[in-house]
Amino acid sequence: MSQYQLIIFDWDGTLMDSTGHIVNCMRQAITRLELAPLADHEISHIIGLGLHEAVQTLYPSGNDALWTSLADCYRQTWLSSPEETPLFENARELLTTLAEQDIFLGVATGKSRRGLDKVLKATGLGDHFIATRCADECHSKPHPQMLMELMDYTGITADKAIMIGDTEFDLMMARNAGAHGLGITHGAHDEAKLSACSPQAIVHDLYQVEKWLRRTAKQF
Repeated sequence: MSQYQLIIFDWDGTLMDSTGHIVNCMRQAITRLELAPLADHEISHIIGLGLHEAVQTLYPSGNDALWTSLADCYRQTWLSSPEETPLFENARELLTTLAEQDIFLGVATGKSRRGLDKVLKATGLGDHFIATRCADECHSKPHPQMLMELMDYTGITADKAIMIGDTEFDLMMARNAGAHGLGITHGAHDEAKLSACSPQAIVHDLYQVEKWLRRTAKQF
């Protein structure tokens, strides 16, 4: 189904429709700390970054105490939230199809390890992935460390690896690692931002991801 031997997915905004929930949790944290309010699009822009890098980006004139307080408040809000965010359509089916083939699957996410483990358990998808990397274990995107570690772990070279994500941070990380990138528009960043990173292609949903992988496989 694919020319790629290692397919790495971002999580939030790529496999799970969680952008709105993340924005809402961050807005609640900002309100609780009585910080200057931010527009939703300002908050959604930082999705994909590690939490520490995200809060610094949101409030660049802040200090370590403010950034730590906001990160802790957001983390507590998200972990205690009863809201269940759904997978995007075709996420489970696509991962199952790929996992049944001779293809390694991975996750590279801005989530913490605790946060990723929570959603992998809730969705039952953990067994599909040979390895996962989180922002509290590696440098934040767009640094290539997460992808480099996944490629080293699987023994797959960069020309046979692709990162699928909904933000410029995902695609810049892929480029920094020498891997391919595929942008998807149903998450946090719009098509213009994704196009600026020169991915292999841009698709609009996970059905199109599946079609694109099949089409590229036939070309090789």
